[in-house]
Amino acid sequence: MEIRQLRYFVAVADEGGFARAAERLQIVQPAVSQQVARLERELGVRLFDRSSRRIRLTGAGDRLLPEARALLAAEERIHRIAADIATGRDGVLHLGTSQGLGDRLGQVLQELAPRLQVRLRALPHDERLTAVRTGELDAAFVRAVDEAHGLELLPVWRDPLVVVLPAVHSLAGKPAVDLADLADLPLRLAPRAHNPPLHDLLMTACREAGFEPRPGPAFTNIQDTIAEIGTGPASWTILYQAAADMVPVRRVALRPLAGVRVTTSLAVSPGPPGPALRLLLDAVRNQTP
Repeated sequence: MEIRQLRYFVAVADEGGFARAAERLQIVQPAVSQQVARLERELGVRLFDRSSRRIRLTGAGDRLLPEARALLAAEERIHRIAADIATGRDGVLHLGTSQGLGDRLGQVLQELAPRLQVRLRALPHDERLTAVRTGELDAAFVRAVDEAHGLELLPVWRDPLVVVLPAVHSLAGKPAVDLADLADLPLRLAPRAHNPPLHDLLMTACREAGFEPRPGPAFTNIQDTIAEIGTGPASWTILYQAAADMVPVRRVALRPLAGVRVTTSLAVSPGPPGPALRLLLDAVRNQTP
């Protein structure tokens, strides 16, 4: 078995065909077909069903694909660590982040310094997970995610969601807001594609509370959306707790959403963590209330 055979196998699975995989790998198609066939002979199983126009994974191929991704991610990490050592940058961790981590991220970085250099990269949710799978990132923060194909999710903390309301609304006087009380107010929410896990978490919670949210104007950014909630017709939105802690409270009220909490996890490649990742896990868990 060769690393390149695994790389070709993953490319064919991702692209759904040998021709598209060859184009992505910038080699000729017969080379891809030949190496995948050799891999199948080596393993003693068929990885692809070639009976239809679109190549599909067999049951064996589907089971082996996450393992192939893990091996390729390990290879990528080895190359990156070796490059860091060769250039005097040993002890560098590449970490994916998202908006709304707030001061917790700063506390984690402070605890890691100067033992470990951390290079942050903000990416959309799906791209963050892909970067961990490929080894481009050592780990990534994700929220409201129960599973990620080919990765391990290590829960690190749980936070309430925060409801943003006009300060003059009757619900603003409550210590916490029940979802059912918001059924008649328009919800300002970004399109699902911007943050699928959060969108699905909130929609599911609303349905469990017995209503479909009334759609309001789209959530654009924190500053503009909160300004409109504070001065326009009554509406509401939600923020992560860490993001809410950084919002100036003028003309709006910030109240915990009763009964709904969101889990923040670290997405990592399967297997025992290396020294840098262990340092990160210790620092992150020290932030848990």
